[in-house]
Amino acid sequence: MKFFRILNCFFVIALFSAGARALAQENQPDMEAKKIGLVIHGGAGTIERSKMTPEKERDYRAGLERALTAGYEILKRGGSSLDATEAAVRMLEDDPHFNAGKGSVFTSAGTNEMDASIMDGGTLKAGAVASVRHVKNPIGLARLVMEKSPHVMLDCAGAEAFAKENGIELVDEKYFFTQERWDALQKIKEAEKHGGIGGKNFFISEDDRHGTVGAVALDRSGNLAAATSTGGMTNKMPGRIGDTPVIGAGTYANNQTCAVSCTGDGEYFIRVGAAHEVSTLMEYRGMKLQEAAQTALHAVKKLGGSGGLIAIDKNGEVALPFNTNGMYRGHVDPSGKFVVEIYK
Repeated sequence: MKFFRILNCFFVIALFSAGARALAQENQPDMEAKKIGLVIHGGAGTIERSKMTPEKERDYRAGLERALTAGYEILKRGGSSLDATEAAVRMLEDDPHFNAGKGSVFTSAGTNEMDASIMDGGTLKAGAVASVRHVKNPIGLARLVMEKSPHVMLDCAGAEAFAKENGIELVDEKYFFTQERWDALQKIKEAEKHGGIGGKNFFISEDDRHGTVGAVALDRSGNLAAATSTGGMTNKMPGRIGDTPVIGAGTYANNQTCAVSCTGDGEYFIRVGAAHEVSTLMEYRGMKLQEAAQTALHAVKKLGGSGGLIAIDKNGEVALPFNTNGMYRGHVDPSGKFVVEIYK
């Protein structure tokens, strides 16, 4: 009888220990799954500290911080990387300081034509829009193309018809007018009359010429996403489409490697397939994120292009290389602190 009581006691202890272990395992966070990350950019190029007023610099930094906050709050709550990148880019589209959405530059015809794209690293699904003129937030329409259509890219009137059918907010073209962007167009046109851009009396900054906004993120489920939006190049030919809506050129995401968003001379990023090149170098050459990002950007530079990119890999490592004077950029470090930078 005593033997059975001892045996029963051992059984209860073993049962309790097993339950305790199971409970501990259940409550112990999976550090890999819990890791999150967010990186954003607002364009790269000739950004000179000497030509930046303190007020304007504060505005740029505040805009980047608002975008980081919008995206990171979603990630902290366990939201998806897709939601986070869309929210961050949408915030930058609404800020007239950046060349996307509200702050889009003008074509040579005096119109605003915007491009955007988004990609899901888990499914490799992607959506893009090009040359839209009435869509308040092109990044939202790009996501709708990905989720509600059988296509990857829609442009011009077709994209706007699709937007209208699905309740995307459309606005009058006057919404996109900003005096600063209009003045930049006039400055470039005047410079062209006098022998080109960049002359002694016609300094043309990156803000005057072009720019892009973008975000890449890693969520708690290990999913990567990338989103990019732009107004293109000042004085571009109507109908010109850059790298931003071209999947693999300006935007790419793959859970096996990384998520990338590019900014700069779009024609060169297209020819290199820069965003996809970062992923390819990691997958087939075994490069770490930083090296792959620098190598892809070097390929752009060899062709004559300038710019930068942001990237995050499946482990939460980030890269923000650029080959210009500066890049509006920000990321959230492992401790949750916002890091916002402009100059080299």
